[in-house]
Amino acid sequence: MNKFALIGASGYIAPRHMRAIKESGNDLVAALDPNDSVGVIDSFFPGAFFFTEFERFDRHIDKMLRKDDAPGIDYISICSPNYLHDSHVRFALRSNSDAICEKPLVLNPWNIDGLINIEKDTGRKIHTILQLRLHPEIIALKEKVEQGKRNEKYDVELTYITSRGRWYLQSWKGDEKKSGGIATNIGVHFYDMLHFVFGEVQENIIHLRSESKSAGYLEYEHARVKWFLSVDNNDLPEDVMESGKRTYRTITVNGEEIEFSGGFEDLHNHSYLEIQAGRGFGVEENRIAIETVADIRTNPLSSTTGAEYHPFITKNKEY
Repeated sequence: MNKFALIGASGYIAPRHMRAIKESGNDLVAALDPNDSVGVIDSFFPGAFFFTEFERFDRHIDKMLRKDDAPGIDYISICSPNYLHDSHVRFALRSNSDAICEKPLVLNPWNIDGLINIEKDTGRKIHTILQLRLHPEIIALKEKVEQGKRNEKYDVELTYITSRGRWYLQSWKGDEKKSGGIATNIGVHFYDMLHFVFGEVQENIIHLRSESKSAGYLEYEHARVKWFLSVDNNDLPEDVMESGKRTYRTITVNGEEIEFSGGFEDLHNHSYLEIQAGRGFGVEENRIAIETVADIRTNPLSSTTGAEYHPFITKNKEY
């Protein structure tokens, strides 16, 4: 049984990590979050120590490391706000623990090299949650692409709208310096999936970028991708809105929809099992997706119109 600690216990994604720790037969012994609304811990590890101050959490982890009968923490899971991931990963490794970090691993590509260096210095390892690489439908699509013609390019359309209330833009998620913006916060695992399936990025064009939505065109070795991401409820298709749903997610490849909505709840469990079996995803495997979202955040908007535009842009007069 491995011992885990968790940073960011009150966040949206933390319960998936708690469940993955429990269902992989391990123990969460300590958790940290400045917000004390963490009653969810009782559903998984009611005996875990909990801290709202990093200094006290740090001291507790250090004491465990130095006790002969409790030789430290095996893994520290990181579910904190995006801009803190780099610092918290470094803390984990310096505490003689492996890190398991939620997406995005870092906000900027140059931070990746620093993390590789600290892995070498400490002898510990950084594991990342790239859960779509484990989805059966995505694996099947990758195999289809690999078995196809070497010079073939698929036409892909990615649309992801996940409605958020007014609170979203007032939280750290609405601060680009802390979240990396919409494309980073809600889209980075999609860009990782596209790279995983279709190869290296060849072109990255940005058509739309605001605090609540973003859209553009990506070309990979084996795909031409029109993409649209939004947290604005008004972008939902009318039939979806009328049904009362608040999320719309679709990917089509050559006009055929890839259904991968199911199974998301189990992908973190799968990720944890793979990590503990030595088959997890490391730092370098994040590089392309992090470079992609950094470019989306900083590249100038394209003024071109036409076939590269996602239909959710062209049908809306606002754009």
